[in-house]
Amino acid sequence: MVQGYHLDPAGGIADERFAIVYAPKRTRDRVPEGNVQVVDTEAAAHAAADPVKKLFPARVIGPARSSEGVSVYYIVRWLDGDAG
Repeated sequence: MVQGYHLDPAGGIADERFAIVYAPKRTRDRVPEGNVQVVDTEAAAHAAADPVKKLFPARVIGPARSSEGVSVYYIVRWLDGDAG
């Protein structure tokens, strides 16, 4: 379960990954797929972060289809230690 949402672990589609997330406000627990750039390592996520451009390192799960039919990623945690 992620932030109250259930994901099917056998589905093989939504995986936990490191990412750079464009987030003007970090109050939401999910972001559109277009706002997420998946990277290979936590170090890569930190290296690509740019708070001035609202790009933050995070651990995410996704992509998953929302009830609105949009592909989203769920934020597991922000890697810079700042919740918003």
